[in-house]
Amino acid sequence: MDLSIIIVNYRSLNKLALCLESISKASLEGISYEIILVENNSGDDLSSFISSGVFKEIKLINSPRNLGMGGGNNLGIKKARGRYILILNPDVFVKPKSIEGMLNYLKFNPQVGIIGPKLLNSDNSLQYSCFRFPGFFMPFLRRTFLGRYFSSQRDLFQMKDWDHNSVREVDWLLGSALLFKKENYLPNGKTWEPSFDKRYFMYFEDIDLCRQAWSHGLKVVYYPESVFIHDHARQSAKYPWWQAVFCDALARRHISSWLKYFWKWR
Repeated sequence: MDLSIIIVNYRSLNKLALCLESISKASLEGISYEIILVENNSGDDLSSFISSGVFKEIKLINSPRNLGMGGGNNLGIKKARGRYILILNPDVFVKPKSIEGMLNYLKFNPQVGIIGPKLLNSDNSLQYSCFRFPGFFMPFLRRTFLGRYFSSQRDLFQMKDWDHNSVREVDWLLGSALLFKKENYLPNGKTWEPSFDKRYFMYFEDIDLCRQAWSHGLKVVYYPESVFIHDHARQSAKYPWWQAVFCDALARRHISSWLKYFWKWR
């Protein structure tokens, strides 16, 4: 099988339905693929997607507990039969030929470990989805008023010094849509099978995965010739910064992952 598309669901039924509809219209003729839905113990019933008959190869994994973004995707990766893995958030909508374009690029560029598309907001404006590796204080600058005084550093982090219209090697890509080989053969004769580090419940797992690729001598590539729509809501920033650590569990997860990431890659 060519491709396994893994989608982790957590209270996203309506967006998941639209995501699956976009895949059904994505012009995947000639590509053998399966869709793996991971229900991350949110209480959503996904059985109707399995019984609809729209997809020949679709399977459902009901996680007994919420494993977070990385852990949920790891469940799908373990069950995947495809040579290539596409990690896809349920709030991402695929445009025709976009999956095919990334897949072909990855097939003919074995030195690339991870590839990601251009992401657009729901109003078709550019969504920044490729970045430079953050310094220790970058998450703090992004979450607090101090970022206003260090806007040039934030802009460099988000790669705003470039128009995002050309294929380019980047440090890391947003985890909403990532494509990689299930098994990568390395120049030293070893193999790398990508998976998310389970120490991150949420946030920084995508940065970490891209760092893993680079550490194995594989490139991370932003591929704007493929375009997806990402109807994203930034859940960890719904409270002002001075309240978030007390009121928002996701903000606390973000801070926890930030510290774990910098401890791991120090």
